[in-house]
Amino acid sequence: MTTTTATPIQAPVRPGTRLTQALGSALPVYVLLALLLGALAVTDAGFYEPDRFLAFVRRAAPLVLLAAGQYLVIVSGHFDLSVGAIVTTGVVAAAEIYHSFPGAHWLVVTLALVAAGALVGLVNGLITTGLGVPSFITTLGMMLILEGGVFYWTGGSPTGYLPDDFRALGRQDAFGWLPWAVLVCAAVGAAVWWLMRSRWGRTLIATGDSERAAELSGVATARVRTLAFVLSGAAAALAAVLVGGFSGVSAQAGSGMEFEAITAVVLGGVLLGGGRGSVVGAMAGAFALTALFTLLNLRGVSGSLEPTVQGLIVIAAVAVGAANWSRWRRRSPNRDQPPPAGPPPAGPPSAEPPSTPGTAPPTAPTTGPTGPTAAPSKRNPSTGGPTA
Repeated sequence: MTTTTATPIQAPVRPGTRLTQALGSALPVYVLLALLLGALAVTDAGFYEPDRFLAFVRRAAPLVLLAAGQYLVIVSGHFDLSVGAIVTTGVVAAAEIYHSFPGAHWLVVTLALVAAGALVGLVNGLITTGLGVPSFITTLGMMLILEGGVFYWTGGSPTGYLPDDFRALGRQDAFGWLPWAVLVCAAVGAAVWWLMRSRWGRTLIATGDSERAAELSGVATARVRTLAFVLSGAAAALAAVLVGGFSGVSAQAGSGMEFEAITAVVLGGVLLGGGRGSVVGAMAGAFALTALFTLLNLRGVSGSLEPTVQGLIVIAAVAVGAANWSRWRRRSPNRDQPPPAGPPPAGPPSAEPPSTPGTAPPTAPTTGPTGPTAAPSKRNPSTGGPTA
C-alpha cells in the first residue's frame, strides 16, 4: 500500500510583512523618531544645518550610551538604577584626578573611569545574582551610596577642572566635522549589536525570557546577568566622559539620567520583563526622547515638565508592549507544550510473532515447582468442559 504525504500550503507573504518582522517590536519608535525629526524641521527651519544637527546628535550621545548599557540589563530581566550616579561620580572623580595630577593623560583617566564603572556593575551583579537581592533594591542602594559619597567628597561644590584633551570626546570633532561622540556611539552600538548576535547574547535573551528553562539548558544565568551589569556600568562611565566634555564639572551631571535611559529602552520596544527587544531600538529610543525634549524646548514648554512626559511615555509604552505580548500569547496558546510525538523510531523487529486477526495472542507458559506447566484453559460454565 502506497502512502502519500500532503504538502502544506503556505500563505502568501504580504509586501510589508517581511519588513515589519525585521523591524520587530521597535517599529513604533522608528516611526515616532521620523515624525519628531519632521516636526523639528517644521518648527526650526535651520535644524538640519550640519553644525546644528551634529550638535543635536552630540547632545544625545550620552543617553544613547546609557540606553545601550541599560538594554543589556533590562533584556535579562533586571534594572540598573545606578547609571545616573555613575555618570555624576565619573565627572566629579575626573575633575578631582586632574586637580591632584594635572599632567595625567586623558586616555589613562578615561580607562580608569571605565574600569571603575565596570567594578560598580560587578558589585551590582554579584549582589543581585549571588545574594538574590532584587536588582531594583540593589541598584537603588548603589545610587544612594554613590550620590552620598559625591556630596560628602565635594560638599556639593566639586573642585578641579577638566582639560581640553579629556573633553575632546564630548565637544570636539574628528576630521574637522564629525563629532567624536558620534563615533563613540557608533562603536558602542556596533559592539553591543555584535554581542547580542553571539552565543552570549542569545543566552542573555533566553535568560530574560525564562530563567528556569535557560538553567535546564545548561546556561549559567548568574554569570550571564552579572556580565550585563558590568557592561552597563562601563557604558555609564564612558557616558560620564561625554557628559564632562559637553557640559563640564557638576555635582548634578547625571541626575535623573537613569530614568531617561529606562524610558528610552522601553520606548524602543524592549519588554520590561526581559526576553525581547533590540539594542538598535533602544538607541533609537534615546534619539527619539532627545528629539522630543528638543521639540518641547523649541515650542516654549517648560523643562520642569520633562519628568511628566517621561512618566507618560513609560506607562504608554509598557501598556502597548503588554497588550502586544498578551495578543501573541493568545495566538500561540501551546507554545510552552512539547511538540506532538512523531512516528515511533525504527528498531529491530520484535521476537514475538505478530498475531493474526481473529485469534488471541499466545499465552506464555507458567513455571511450576517441577518445571513448566501449560496455562489453564477456560471452562464452559454450562458443560464443565473446556471451551472450544
